[in-house]
Amino acid sequence: MFLEWFQGLNPVMQALLATIFTWLLTALGAGVVFFFKEVNRKFLDGMLGFAAGVMIAASFWSLLAPAIEMSENLGVPGWIPAVVGFLLGGVFLRAVDRYLPHLHPGLAKGKAEGIKTSWERSVLLVLAVTLHNIPEGLAVGVAFGAVGANLPSASLAGAIALAIGIGIQNFPEGTAVSVPLRREGLSPMKSFMYGQASGIVEPIAGVLGAAAVLLMRPILPYALAFAAGAMIFVVGEELIPESHQEGNSHIATAGLMLGFAVMMSLDVALG
Repeated sequence: MFLEWFQGLNPVMQALLATIFTWLLTALGAGVVFFFKEVNRKFLDGMLGFAAGVMIAASFWSLLAPAIEMSENLGVPGWIPAVVGFLLGGVFLRAVDRYLPHLHPGLAKGKAEGIKTSWERSVLLVLAVTLHNIPEGLAVGVAFGAVGANLPSASLAGAIALAIGIGIQNFPEGTAVSVPLRREGLSPMKSFMYGQASGIVEPIAGVLGAAAVLLMRPILPYALAFAAGAMIFVVGEELIPESHQEGNSHIATAGLMLGFAVMMSLDVALG
């Protein structure tokens, strides 16, 4: 019943609802702060590794593989849009990372990255996780846009699988913002609000991604690869280093392997 109703919606609306779901999972993770003032660091690093594994698997099965197949159907060598879009996604995230003020959890305010600012530490922490969520929302939006464009290699089940995978890995990201803020003295409600705020960008990026590919169908393979490149940049630049910061590399790697397996299973089973 729900699937039939959802299938009948405009792809942009599908992308909006899917990314609202991923945002709600961020909020659910941030809600941990109402029950715990601290979260075991080993557990958190394992969850961050899990998030990295989900993003790596999603980048290939849900984004790069369809981009290559679509390009070949359009008569273009499959590797060209995949490579160009992938590298552009990394360049875009590097530019955002360089100029947007942000601070990674566990670091002193003096180690904030981006343009120097007097913004509060809490705002900088939120912006750090927001960086992760831009490519995630974009990826979900582009996936639903591909379905709306009636491309044979895109499926609604695959787009839903991607949204579910992104939503699952958003849980630890919300926790990674709210719990450190609670530990620093903010109230549970304020810590929660900051934590969930990091996910608000996902519905925005999702709608923009879906609308862009519907309006400009020829860019779709590039858009899919762009989202993949942006996500892999986040994994290499943020998630893996952060999960290894406290010396829990084995736990983080186990989480990565599990996350990869879960996302691969979701995509193959549903897509």
